[in-house]
Amino acid sequence: MDSVKVCVNGNIIEVTDGTSLEELSKLYQDNFKYDIILAKVDGIYEELNETIHKDCTVEFLDLTDKGANQVYLNGLIYLVIYATKRLFGRQIEIKVNHSIDKGLYIETSRKITEESIEKLELEMRKIVHDDLPITKATVTRFDAMDYFENTGDLVKKEIMTYISSTHVNLYKLGPFYNYLYSQMPINTKCLSHFELTYLHKNGFVLRFPTIYMEDGIKPYEHREKLFNLFKESREWAKLLHLENVVDLNKRVSESKIEELIRIDELVKNAKLLDLAKAIVSRKSKAKIVLLAGPSSTGKTTTTNKLVLCLKSLGCNPKMISMDDYFVDRKDTPLDEDGKPDYERLEAVDLELFEKTVQKLVSGEKTVVPTYSFILGKKEFKDEMSLEEDEILLIEGIHALNPKVLEHIPKEDKTTVYLSALTELNIDNHTRVSTTDNRLLRRIVRDNRTRGNSVEDTLEKWKKVRLGEEKYIFPYQDDADYTYNTAMIYELGVLKTFVEPLLYSVAPNSPYYNEALRLINFLRVFLPISSESIPEDSILREFIGGGCFKV
Repeated sequence: MDSVKVCVNGNIIEVTDGTSLEELSKLYQDNFKYDIILAKVDGIYEELNETIHKDCTVEFLDLTDKGANQVYLNGLIYLVIYATKRLFGRQIEIKVNHSIDKGLYIETSRKITEESIEKLELEMRKIVHDDLPITKATVTRFDAMDYFENTGDLVKKEIMTYISSTHVNLYKLGPFYNYLYSQMPINTKCLSHFELTYLHKNGFVLRFPTIYMEDGIKPYEHREKLFNLFKESREWAKLLHLENVVDLNKRVSESKIEELIRIDELVKNAKLLDLAKAIVSRKSKAKIVLLAGPSSTGKTTTTNKLVLCLKSLGCNPKMISMDDYFVDRKDTPLDEDGKPDYERLEAVDLELFEKTVQKLVSGEKTVVPTYSFILGKKEFKDEMSLEEDEILLIEGIHALNPKVLEHIPKEDKTTVYLSALTELNIDNHTRVSTTDNRLLRRIVRDNRTRGNSVEDTLEKWKKVRLGEEKYIFPYQDDADYTYNTAMIYELGVLKTFVEPLLYSVAPNSPYYNEALRLINFLRVFLPISSESIPEDSILREFIGGGCFKV
């Protein structure tokens, strides 16, 4: 039989033409902490049941790889679905709602107890032990639609109307087929790392190792404020009959999207005014307002709009940004690659920052810096003072860190956490990741304002996300108030800006797989014009045309 040459880990070996990646992976499994989930063949992600027919380079991946981790998670979701139906009957439905504390919050269509969740976890582990195959079946789109209609999954059936491909890949586990918008593991044996946590009578949390966990799954820590913000956003979306992409697409196809945009913007502005009222009610004691949030949550626009809301209530706020307090570039801490790491708290001159704030709050006139990214240092040109009845707004990614303004009493500060919590699901089994939402925002903004390519942004994104996990997310539930900056319609708008940029990533790019994943994610959204979006919208911070300087 013919043989082909395969380069694995820098070593070239010969294998028989038609050898599967699964068979080859067994030679290298001992080199991995977790089961091999996926492979890269000449840089492109491939499932392990694919076969080798030409000379190539192969890299095997376990769940510590970002792409393989997503495939692992989708496999776990399928495992939950299958085990739930096998244990409690085919009529029970689950809905994967959103991420929460390194896990996924899942709701059930019928009441559950702690005991039933314990049984579900045991059932899942039994299925893992039985090593059931997860097989791919390529079917026509219309056959897939018929299947989902017959099984009562009408949302998934409707989703298929927005996919232009004549064929789709369904995955079979036991007697069930599903469509999960990604590649999948080839069996259940590799899905052994997970834990379930009972939350309430209709919900539980699926936890799993992420690429940010060095020591496996962490104990669950409930984030009540963030959980309630998600709940509030989803209840509002449900009130408008907007629970998934199908609902949004219908608004677009029926020419009702402009009304939805106006409603969404109105609601966001009303909630921001409520926040301003809460801040004013505390201003006699808490003159400092700290606003924090991860990258691309619209902190700049939200802060500017909050200023206007406060002014409408007779309060005259002043603003400073923690970005102006970066240490000089020569003193910036370095990451593991020897490059400046602006995500670390140590990149901020905390001593100068606190001294400036203390002077302002005490009524002293002081010179405030402006950081020059061209010169790599602070410039001291502008003076600022704070009158007795004025409020100081401070925006920065580290604003909630207890080491920031640590010598100023907590009761003298009001803290606000901003997050872009997407209300929509794609369907009951596939959520819209808030991280993906923010990433798409950033790709568009960085290209528009800095001329950065998609690859430039994706290269920086890994470091940004690592910084968020270390320095922002641990403090998100400590905030006095939370505010959701995601617009329910925005992914349709972002698609029109970001899709052409994603197609610019070449197949030989190390970021091609990520660009392709985002393209596939966006294809179920109908495009939405940006013409009706008001100039003070948070979304304008990213797509342009806004009235605030960013």
